Amino acid sequence: MSVTVRISDDALALACGADAVAAAFAQAGCTVERVSSWGMHWLEPLAEIDGQGFGPLTPADVAAVLAGTSALGIGRIEAHPFIARQQRFTFVRAGKTRPLSLDDYAATGGWAGLARARDLGGEATIAEVTQSGLRGRGGAGFPAGIKWTTVAKAADPRKYIVCNADEGDSATFADRMVMEGDPFMLIEGMAIAGLAVGAQQGYVYIRSEYPHAIAKMQAAARLAAAIIAPFSVEVRVGAGAYVCGEETSLLNSLEGKRGEVRAKPPLPALEGLFGKPTVVNNVLTLAAVPWILAHGASRYAAVGFGRSRGTMPIQIAGNVRHGGLFEVGFGITLGELVMDIGGGTASGRPVRAVQVGGPLGAYHTPEEFHLAFDYETFAAADGLIGHAGLSVFDDTADMSALARFAMSFCAAESCGKCTPCRIGSTRGVEVLDRIRARSGRQVDAVETLPQMHNARKAARSLTDDIGLLEDLCETMKFGSLCALGGFTPYPVLSALRNFPEDFGLPAPAQEAAE
Repeated sequence: MSVTVRISDDALALACGADAVAAAFAQAGCTVERVSSWGMHWLEPLAEIDGQGFGPLTPADVAAVLAGTSALGIGRIEAHPFIARQQRFTFVRAGKTRPLSLDDYAATGGWAGLARARDLGGEATIAEVTQSGLRGRGGAGFPAGIKWTTVAKAADPRKYIVCNADEGDSATFADRMVMEGDPFMLIEGMAIAGLAVGAQQGYVYIRSEYPHAIAKMQAAARLAAAIIAPFSVEVRVGAGAYVCGEETSLLNSLEGKRGEVRAKPPLPALEGLFGKPTVVNNVLTLAAVPWILAHGASRYAAVGFGRSRGTMPIQIAGNVRHGGLFEVGFGITLGELVMDIGGGTASGRPVRAVQVGGPLGAYHTPEEFHLAFDYETFAAADGLIGHAGLSVFDDTADMSALARFAMSFCAAESCGKCTPCRIGSTRGVEVLDRIRARSGRQVDAVETLPQMHNARKAARSLTDDIGLLEDLCETMKFGSLCALGGFTPYPVLSALRNFPEDFGLPAPAQEAAE
């Protein structure tokens, strides 16, 4: 009897050699099924046989796996601590279904949410989403029900649903995993949103760096067309500008314009795509909707912490032993995520910092590991959870270099519309180069050296430049039109506050001793 082997075909598994492992199993006479990823990325390529997991595998390991002599077995996958500790709502099918199989999707509860929404009608569907407490998972945390209500009440009969799949934050991959592993779930969520607000057209905006996700979503949209009718979904591909993750820049790009931030008001809910009322939601927001409709708002709202209800797919990456996707209710602590779930650093060295919220997120120290993963808790600690990506750094990290990277990233990715972001980030790089040069660190950009030799600027003290950097960050934070310029100060100021010794200042312990 042929052995059935299940291996992921998502981009990360492919990058780790999953195709070669699958081919080796097929050559050995096995039936190979390509499924979605479990999210245990440090074990990819991961193979499942009768519920038992083996990984990470190479083609040379296949014979031992089939002979029962492999030392790479991890036991029953669903019993693995990394999986067993999760509360999977959005990723309930992860590792279990073939991404483009309508049969697999329907057999695991697919389309049940859409069926219930059709029974409830638009107004009651919005009420269900509102009662669930679902907030935007793209980083802003804005209540989805309020946004949907605004679009539903708009008088204009032509409305749109836009899915923001421009996932560009460092250490984030949940959107990609949804689109590559469970694309029908996202399409179902968009169809429910369309029914709720009275829209019949949806667009998925995906960055060009995600070719596998683009192909999966295009195929899924074709396969699901009859099921979601009269609603329809079209995939649009962006050119990779980071600022197009901001909703108004994204809308401009969709319209064929330059990806540039729009001033608000008017809000996209009133004048969005092509000037029409538009729901713009992140992938994870829309992907949560089918579960809410199928199982009820109260079950979703019963999970979470404070005003943050439901689950959050948290992405653990960087210098960490067990990188991957961990979906759990809000409220788990940062320390649990990094040390218990992530297993500490891959290098074995002490954790020095954890950046939460992508390249514009703050750097948190082990002293902040008590923080509950929640929008308000992190905001109170001068941080943000953003798209829930964690980047772990050990004690060899140069925090002034990382602060400089944030400013240079903003300078490179700024759309250029507002002065605080466009000019502020460039001046920020120059100031940080002067600070780093004074502390004996290498200056990273040749083009900033002339400014350093300017007599007036060179005469400034380190304290003057630190003050200038702080003033610059304040201007960017409160004067920028969008989050790109507004959030860049978070990594810069948190690095300066928590690691002053990397900027040539006395360390907190040294100050206390003096």
